[in-house]
Amino acid sequence: MAVEKTNSSSSLAEVIDRILDKGIVIDAWVRVSLVGIELLAIEARIVIASVETYLKYAEALGLTQSAAVPA
Repeated sequence: MAVEKTNSSSSLAEVIDRILDKGIVIDAWVRVSLVGIELLAIEARIVIASVETYLKYAEALGLTQSAAVPA
């Protein structure tokens, strides 16, 4: 039985399509303090997804109250 080796490289368009379809959430929290005194606190949540994907998951989590999601 012969083994075939194939190169399965993804193009940039395929990667972007998958990211928009599934979505990515980046959650970051930064705190800068000096001698026990908090000088700066930053909390950020970045969501990268298509509008349809975002609305689908946001509605499931109860984050949208009146968003109209097409059936």
